[in-house]
Amino acid sequence: MEKDMTVGSPLKLLLSFTIPLFLGNLFQQIYSMVDTIVVGRFVGVDALAALGSVGGFAFMVVGFSIGLGNGFAVIVSQAFGAKDERLMKKSFAMSLILSLIIGALISIVFALFSKILLKLVNTPSNILDMANDYIFVIYIGLLTNIYYNLFASILRAVGDSKSPVLFLVISSILNVILDLALVLIIPLGCTGVALATVISQGISAIICYFYINKKLPILRPEKAHFKLDSHLIAKLLRIGLPGAIQFSVCAIGVIIVQIAINSFGSDIVAAYSVGNKIENIVTQFFPALGMAISTYAAQNLGAGKFDMIKKGFRSGFAIIVSWALISLLLAHTITKPLSYLFLDASTTDQSIIENAQLYMNTISVFFIPLGMIFLFRTGSQGLGSGAIPMISSITELVLRCIAAFTLPVFMGYRGVCLSSPVAWIGAAVILPFCYIARMRKIKKHLMLTP
Repeated sequence: MEKDMTVGSPLKLLLSFTIPLFLGNLFQQIYSMVDTIVVGRFVGVDALAALGSVGGFAFMVVGFSIGLGNGFAVIVSQAFGAKDERLMKKSFAMSLILSLIIGALISIVFALFSKILLKLVNTPSNILDMANDYIFVIYIGLLTNIYYNLFASILRAVGDSKSPVLFLVISSILNVILDLALVLIIPLGCTGVALATVISQGISAIICYFYINKKLPILRPEKAHFKLDSHLIAKLLRIGLPGAIQFSVCAIGVIIVQIAINSFGSDIVAAYSVGNKIENIVTQFFPALGMAISTYAAQNLGAGKFDMIKKGFRSGFAIIVSWALISLLLAHTITKPLSYLFLDASTTDQSIIENAQLYMNTISVFFIPLGMIFLFRTGSQGLGSGAIPMISSITELVLRCIAAFTLPVFMGYRGVCLSSPVAWIGAAVILPFCYIARMRKIKKHLMLTP
């Protein structure tokens, strides 16, 4: 069911849209934890480290899928705000074609070079083959991820944040069942976990597509809408590709940090993997709010409601600060208990648990700048800017690389933990100024438009 986000209280609109997304994201993280728990407990610490070592490479393609879907959906959302049904259908049709071409190309290239990439980042030899088994399958099945994220983004573009959550829950439950079947019953190890992910995402994508076709006629493209439109394709790529690339740029930074982590050995890699999973749980409100503000901003931009856009960003910042304080408390209280879920306490070195806690204690102090990145970066994408996300992503990448190569020399493992916060602060400092400049440009345009 579509939802008009151009009328009402900005705070209530954002919260009502964000909460279902947050619950869906949280559920997704929980089933992602099941992957890690199953591997850590039933395959071993080395397998757990293998999954952790490819986190950056997985994020590179998954983040690309999310960014591409969000970017394409911005045009749909703006058309929805402007009540332009033809443009909505045409944009959806072009998005389907572009996603197929881009996704297939990336899938083939990354699958062919997966093991070479892992060797380039000094993946420990004792986990190299398991890491490659996992990431190769993820790359081969990339199109399932791209299409699920596209369909979910399109639904959110018209104000429906609940249906994608339902489909995600279905996918998550199926993923857990397949995890257990392909690791415990059919002992495929890391390959089984990857297959479970790809299959469940594919089924979720199919369900999403049929739902859109049946329940949302305003989005249902017809044969005429699939006629190539070079102007619209250029517009979609101008917003979609920078959004996709900015996620991938961030992933490169994560991979750089992973190189530093790998140099400390597989036990530290395992600790970092556990800490990273817990980080993803306590910070899930931020990307959910980012998706909400993107849809909110795009709809109000399409409707020409400048004041509503400003009020929305102010409300979003208040939400960011509130959740940052809550997540800081969670990081210090739930990390150690959750860490024991991933590992067999009777056979695991206690230092792995302690280092996971150290990671969370270090980064949780910097959750406000992290939240600001999601608010202003994704929100700027909703305002039609591809440049702002790219600028902040490149800033984040440069700072993360510098920190990852220098801080560990002086501070050891704690220095690696600080690499991401340094990057968050740098990106968060410039984003508000970019947002202000974008808003001035929008205001000038609206004043000149009859």
